[in-house]
Amino acid sequence: MGVVVGLVLGGGLVLVWLSFFPAGVRTPRERPHPLQDLLTQAGWYGVSPRSFVTLGIVLAFLVAATVWLFTTAVTIALAFGLIVGSLPLVVVSVRAEKRRTELRALWPDAVDDLLSSVRAGMSLPEALMSLAERGPEELRAPFAEFVRDYQVTARFDTSLDLLKDRFADPVADRLVEALRLTRDVGGTDLGKTLRALATMLREDQRTRGELQARQTWTVNSARLAVAAPWIVLAMLSFRTESAVAFNSAAGGLVILTGAAACGFAYWVMLRIGKLPEERRVFR
Repeated sequence: MGVVVGLVLGGGLVLVWLSFFPAGVRTPRERPHPLQDLLTQAGWYGVSPRSFVTLGIVLAFLVAATVWLFTTAVTIALAFGLIVGSLPLVVVSVRAEKRRTELRALWPDAVDDLLSSVRAGMSLPEALMSLAERGPEELRAPFAEFVRDYQVTARFDTSLDLLKDRFADPVADRLVEALRLTRDVGGTDLGKTLRALATMLREDQRTRGELQARQTWTVNSARLAVAAPWIVLAMLSFRTESAVAFNSAAGGLVILTGAAACGFAYWVMLRIGKLPEERRVFR
């Protein structure tokens, strides 16, 4: 009886002593810039938003200066400078959309591979690291970076955060947070969670594939309709009479009105043909 009382008293003293050393609280991470997410989704993880914006400004200045030298029309030069300056953002947006579609088709297989590794008795870090070798080809590079991060830091949480940053993908966010929760609190429902996630991803991919096949013409028509008047303007600007006309106040108003109409029409067409994208809730 005395031994039991002593153990209980000793345990209580240990708990009191530990209460003076509060557990470290996981500090919230700084949310990345939306443009950084877009660059990452396009496959340009190492490019900073500042460098990307600088590239657009430099391109706009060079094109505007070149057009002005050939046409001496300031309004036309500014118009084409702004168009070319915005092209990098358009290219990145299109590339990011295409890559999101490609990755969306690969995630179910990656989840299946992860589930097989967990069933084989691997730990969670080992199961994730195995995707760097046995996962889908397009997903291996970020998981290889996860392997290096975990080997260097030996911190699972930090490595998971870096993995999420390299994907900037809502599916990766959900997968990472499910693994983090399982590692923190334990439990035997990870297999059920992964199976449900893989099934849901396949259903979503099939539905999106059918809708995108029907709406592709809408986006292509919008791009063609917006590009056509500016191609005509570029051809007319090499005529001296046209350049002089567009360099006047009335010509500048015509270009400004046309730019506003094209921009609004393009935005409306994209809104009509755009499918709802899943947001990154678990950043």
